Amino acid sequence: MENKITVSIGDRFVAGLVDYSIIYGFFFFFISQYGEPNSEGGYSITGLPVLVPIIFWGFFTIGLEKLFGATLGNLLLKIKPISLEENNKITFTQSLKRHLLDPIDMFLFGFIGIIVMKNTEKKQRLGDLWAKTIVIKS
Repeated sequence: MENKITVSIGDRFVAGLVDYSIIYGFFFFFISQYGEPNSEGGYSITGLPVLVPIIFWGFFTIGLEKLFGATLGNLLLKIKPISLEENNKITFTQSLKRHLLDPIDMFLFGFIGIIVMKNTEKKQRLGDLWAKTIVIKS
């Protein structure tokens, strides 16, 4: 593999913060605008509208990685994920695997992801390990 520089945990944290601030902002906006008031004082969505935030999440993470090679947060920080196996742009399946494990990696404000990255040679999160990817400077 050509000499690629893996990025710092701080850069990855900031990129994730940018991405998930936008995603959660959309979730809260969508639910407040299209949700039904519930007995607990919040809002709920049911039926097909439940798919809208899920589709937005998929497009904003997996879709952007497929279209541009990185999410918005990654682009702003000038970092990108690549495949360890082919040393190039990640596949749809690799992106899906990376992001399906985001909830675990981000548990306790990213504690799990940080611990895993600190203990892997290439600073990989659980999603990166499963997908066989690394994040490098672009």
